[in-house]
Amino acid sequence: MGCNLRDLASPQNIELESLSGKRVGVDAFLTAFQFLTTIRDRSPQGDGGPLKAENGKVVSHLMGFLNRTTMLLSKGIKPVFIFDGKSPDLKADELAIRRARRDEAQKIHEEALAAGDFALAQKMAQRIMHYSPEMVQETKQLLDLLGVPWVDAKAEGEGQAAVMAAMGQLDAVATQDWDALLYGTPILIRNMMTDGTKQHGRLVHAQKINLEELLQEHELTKSQLIDLAIMIGTDFHPGIRGIGPKTGLKLIKLHGTIEEICAVKDKEVPERLDEIRDIFHNHPSNEVDSDSLELGTIDLEGLKQFLQIDRQFSQRRMDNALDKLFLDHQISGNPIQAVIHFAGLKSVNESVSNSMEYWDVNVKGSINLLRVMNRYKCRTIIF
Repeated sequence: MGCNLRDLASPQNIELESLSGKRVGVDAFLTAFQFLTTIRDRSPQGDGGPLKAENGKVVSHLMGFLNRTTMLLSKGIKPVFIFDGKSPDLKADELAIRRARRDEAQKIHEEALAAGDFALAQKMAQRIMHYSPEMVQETKQLLDLLGVPWVDAKAEGEGQAAVMAAMGQLDAVATQDWDALLYGTPILIRNMMTDGTKQHGRLVHAQKINLEELLQEHELTKSQLIDLAIMIGTDFHPGIRGIGPKTGLKLIKLHGTIEEICAVKDKEVPERLDEIRDIFHNHPSNEVDSDSLELGTIDLEGLKQFLQIDRQFSQRRMDNALDKLFLDHQISGNPIQAVIHFAGLKSVNESVSNSMEYWDVNVKGSINLLRVMNRYKCRTIIF
């Protein structure tokens, strides 16, 4: 999660509609982990793992990306998902620590399941979630079907996004990782992918942090902010013992650099300091053609095959997504002449044998779809 700059920032709560028309780079890996750790098996005897279709395919990540991506599109936001590349060598120690924690959690998870302690097993399951290469490819395939662009980073996803934002290819970067500011994004959006949900009984709001305003508020240069972050602790260095955000801020404003602070406080200068600084100032990034960042067309039949047929997504879930996709096309200026209803109306036999389910799932869904169509003056529906 990088350096915690929460105590130094003054986030502004925003409505997602304020980002309408903006191209926002989204940290795909962090977003995926949010979905995998929340959309999971919480049944009384569940193992806490990701949800699976009846055919055994994991679908938690796809449920999350479908729901939240269509939500962004419906609000006029132009998302670009950025996927992590190769982790920098400087991050090796941090990754080793994470692997050790995950291995320990895996052991506890297995022991808890064997003992029938499902509460503990579900708690540990959050710590062992893995966004596999197969899941990554499935996510990219879903985004392609939605007409949403994605980019492979050379190194850190939020670093690639920040470089693109600094170049003007993106208007903002959406991630929970404060390091995006250190990499140079002018605008950081936090909680964009969880806006409107509840966490610990509180409603989550999207927040905006402006890098220039943060620097001006604390009378810092970007180089000093990076030095401050290194002292606090980042993915590339554990930090200097005894120096937190508030103390570090006072010291960096008084002495200017880490070297001066270490000399005054009789502390060792962090190893590979110049390399750590450089990875923030000049993060490795892939060149991206700006034309490839435009929203594409939505493949409705492809979505039906990929989600509803291959992964057994329910009709209700598909209809909800279709509603949002319909709205997005109107916002982007491409009026829809007709709508294909994914499931259509079921047979008379089913309407009689499962009358309540038929009403709740099929008739209500069709009526809601017709209401949306009428609102946007689309007069043709194809079953």
